[in-house]
Amino acid sequence: MQQIKGKTIFNKVAIGNIFYFEKSNQEIVCTKVQNIDEEIKRFHHAKDVATKQLQGLYEKAVKEIGIEEAQIFEVHMMMLEDEDYCGLIESIIGEQYANAEYAIQVASRHFSQMFGELDDEYMQARAVDILDISNQIIDILTGQENNLSQLTKPSIIIADDLTPSETVQMDQSLLLGFVTRQGSANSHTAILARTMGIPALINVEIQKDWHNKPAVLDGYKGILTIEPDGNCLKIAQKIQADDLDKLQMFELLRGKESITKDGRRIDIFANIGSVSDIDAVIRHDGEGVGLFRSEFLYLEASDYPTEEEQFAAYQSVVEKMAGRKVVIRTLDIGADKQVDYFNLDREENPALGYRAIRICLTRPDLFKTQLRALLRASVYGNLAIMFPMIISSWELKKAKEIMNMAKDELKTEGIPYGEPEVGIMIETPAAVIISEELAKDVDFFSIGTNDLTQYALAIDRQNPHLDDFYDSHHPAVLKMIQMTVKSGHKNGIWVGICGELAADLQLTETFLRMGVDELSVSPLSSYHYERKFAAWI
Repeated sequence: MQQIKGKTIFNKVAIGNIFYFEKSNQEIVCTKVQNIDEEIKRFHHAKDVATKQLQGLYEKAVKEIGIEEAQIFEVHMMMLEDEDYCGLIESIIGEQYANAEYAIQVASRHFSQMFGELDDEYMQARAVDILDISNQIIDILTGQENNLSQLTKPSIIIADDLTPSETVQMDQSLLLGFVTRQGSANSHTAILARTMGIPALINVEIQKDWHNKPAVLDGYKGILTIEPDGNCLKIAQKIQADDLDKLQMFELLRGKESITKDGRRIDIFANIGSVSDIDAVIRHDGEGVGLFRSEFLYLEASDYPTEEEQFAAYQSVVEKMAGRKVVIRTLDIGADKQVDYFNLDREENPALGYRAIRICLTRPDLFKTQLRALLRASVYGNLAIMFPMIISSWELKKAKEIMNMAKDELKTEGIPYGEPEVGIMIETPAAVIISEELAKDVDFFSIGTNDLTQYALAIDRQNPHLDDFYDSHHPAVLKMIQMTVKSGHKNGIWVGICGELAADLQLTETFLRMGVDELSVSPLSSYHYERKFAAWI
């Protein structure tokens, strides 16, 4: 029996044989071609096939996981059509009489190195993406297939690394869990694992000879056990049985309110990224939506979405939630979420740059269009509006002034609108420090712990080299949460948490003692989380 420690991604236990996923990673040599035009045609044909494959993966991900997580495949499809990328490949073929496979490999390494050397973390992430899509085209050209087709029974997958496309390609009924040598807790693949509820470990020194050996993946302790003995298997089976019993017991509690032992109600809401995610919220018994990321409307469009397009989406969400609260965050473009038609300049540090409310306040017509749509939709359900990245009173005042302008216009035009709750995200130390002042002008606070932790600790949460330093339980972070709750309650407003810490069961009792009123997590987490509270009734 061999036990290896790793970094856990999702708390769950998997028992089964290991399947070693071997990537092709073939080294391509330059072969002189006679017909340049025909070789360029080969490239474009393979690129078109890759695009169709990515479209299929996008549709599969939307159906099985959600539209927000599926957006990575839209990014890949756009990269395949990039003029610089395609132009360089064609140039290498034409100038060197090179085969398409070689030209793609050279071009991908060029762009990957270029992206990797940039300071912009969003562009750095594209370095991995460009290699991923290039390898897909090369595999199509060479007829190379990975060994995933040999996966015929439920298994624990081990690999050096897994891309989002590889993860989504797998038959979910056969994927018990996965373990990788590389990766980050904040990578696309890690997010997919949590969304799909798959136990996973990263940063494990895997070995190819583990293939087909029995194993136990303990996501609770972050341990992979190879060839477990009888006692280890017995413990793992007991954990699985207990988890299953809890799920069955929790089903009996579906629909019950989340009430603490001392009789205080806690709202367990869900974070979503599109209208299609509402079905998952309802299916997993979420009591409301604590964070609806409205930027999906902009990310999916080729031009600014109209008021009518936005109104239809917001109306659909609030109507489906049938009176349950839906907190919609206004546009949060910038940082790691870029949209071409916004024509934003490249920034050295986009996380600290022109983003979210800063864009909205300097483009009031854009902002007012969204606010008009939100106000109109609020007539059809329990809608609340939330402004992101507020760091000062004047920003809040200006945002509300634009909202009042939208109301005046709607009133003049005879268009019905509601009077929704208005709140802000608390996601910077600055907002925490002046939270008592900000609380006087809003109906609620929602603490975005992901950015709050990043800004408080001066740590880029997307940088895998800093995982050991990124401490979301840092006393400073917890004190800032407590300070925000105190400021909110002092001024008679409710305070929620919509960052990843909301789903951290180690902090549940801490948040209850602080007096947090609402916790908003992923739809799957909302189900487990709500059952956890229900069990405390």
